Amino acid sequence: MTGFYHDGNRQFQDRYDTRRLADRLEDRFLTTVEFDEGDRALIEASDMFFLATVDPDGQPTCSYKGGDPGFVRVLDDRTLGFPNYDGNGMYLSIGNLSVNPRVGMLFIDFSTPKRLRVEGVASITLGDPLVAEYPEAQFVVRVEATRIYPNCSRYIHRMELVERSRFVPHRQCETPVPDWKRTDWASDVLPEGDPARPPEAG
Repeated sequence: MTGFYHDGNRQFQDRYDTRRLADRLEDRFLTTVEFDEGDRALIEASDMFFLATVDPDGQPTCSYKGGDPGFVRVLDDRTLGFPNYDGNGMYLSIGNLSVNPRVGMLFIDFSTPKRLRVEGVASITLGDPLVAEYPEAQFVVRVEATRIYPNCSRYIHRMELVERSRFVPHRQCETPVPDWKRTDWASDVLPEGDPARPPEAG
């Protein structure tokens, strides 16, 4: 066993008699920290995932990250990369991982269904050459996996895609401006160079 569980996990495993099952799952699915072909296929077909981070005080947050299929790339057997696009300027997740690089990523295929957890250590290198692969990306986040494991899919609701977001940047295509950036409370404090920034804002 790899020491995957802590006392809190064990308390509930013992209460509900699942310790043997939990140990079997650890032995079966956490024997290696490398992406296999199934992991790669799920990740690189995903157009979204959930990212969990923790601030310096231990306060967690979970954010949704979306893009076109393939926006998260498996760069090698243990490393993922994904772009950071323009958002609301708060940088909650990104700020968190800059002070505590440990992250959790949850990928869900709602059509199959399947889900995959990736836990690891994130890093940002400004000027990363991978940023050129993503139109309008501010930078790329790389995550070196420390744990990769599937989850039971029985409670995943089966859903179908209706429409992908028109705000995902594409080459040779102007990205629309979200309406909230043109509101009175936001338009005068947008960053320099933002296409929604009014000329009178300087």
